Amino acid sequence: MTRDEIAIAIKDIISQIAPDEDLGNLDPKVRLRDQIELDSMDFLDIVMELRKLYGVQVPEADYKELATLEGCANYLEAHLADKELHCASNA
Repeated sequence: MTRDEIAIAIKDIISQIAPDEDLGNLDPKVRLRDQIELDSMDFLDIVMELRKLYGVQVPEADYKELATLEGCANYLEAHLADKELHCASNA
């Protein structure tokens, strides 16, 4: 997956967890929780979906790396290089 596809995948996961949030204007460099209503359980749901959909294990010590869309792309790029994008809109 490319960095752009990773951002799409994260947004898709968030849209399933928080369907009422507008994700169209997310700033990739600003913490997700500062832009949309996500609590700690929502964040854990994102991590669990990454594991379920892509087989990515994110250790708790690395959760801070996923705070922004840009951080997600940076952290996940190597883990998802050989994976295909799975989106609810593609299903």
